[in-house]
Amino acid sequence: MRVVSLVPSLTEAVAVTAPGLLVGATNWCTHPAGLDVTRIGGTKNPDVAAIVALRPDLVVANEEENRAPDLAALRAAGLDVLVTEVRDLDQAFTELDRVLRACGVRTRPRWLDAAEAAWAAVTPDPYRRAIVPIWRRPWMVLGRDTFAGDLLARLGVGNVYADHAERYPRVPLDELRASGADLVVLPDEPYRFTADDGPEAFGGLPAALVDGRYLTWYGPSLAGAPEALREALRRPVPGPS
Repeated sequence: MRVVSLVPSLTEAVAVTAPGLLVGATNWCTHPAGLDVTRIGGTKNPDVAAIVALRPDLVVANEEENRAPDLAALRAAGLDVLVTEVRDLDQAFTELDRVLRACGVRTRPRWLDAAEAAWAAVTPDPYRRAIVPIWRRPWMVLGRDTFAGDLLARLGVGNVYADHAERYPRVPLDELRASGADLVVLPDEPYRFTADDGPEAFGGLPAALVDGRYLTWYGPSLAGAPEALREALRRPVPGPS
């Protein structure tokens, strides 16, 4: 088969499981390292003509990461497009299995079994309430019904905005500071929060700096995610006083 992936998580999953199937991926598809395929633009602005020229048997996408007009254009060009939906961990496992089967993989990969086992063994830490910014200027946070929020909940971290009407609401910084959170969780993607860029905005609130790949990617990284996330959450950076 010839496969094009428009989702970094799915790119890694397919490339690790069935090397040689991928012929195209986005510029944001950074894993596995050294992936040698044609780059076809970004997740939000793929080069439809370049994808069509690759003559893929399948294009894999995601309803959140990719835009409906781009997917419609690919289908109009006669391509088979598989669109995933991932709102929690269980759905991620189901969708990963569906994508791999659609790519012709008949044997369940070991990394997928390892990921399910790792998360099945998780017991939550003492409960803490957190705000989880994903962008600044303007400030945006995790809201309702998100994959990252589900992972944090399994580790004992409740999202202050889990019941918000929007999935990624814009919230003024003053409101975030007054939310009553015990912790701020700062991933390094999509906005690259660091020890010097993010914690200072929240005064004395402890800040857990987490690897965004472990928090937001659904693929082989899921096997190591519980340990990596738990370590970061247990060792937050003290907020500036």
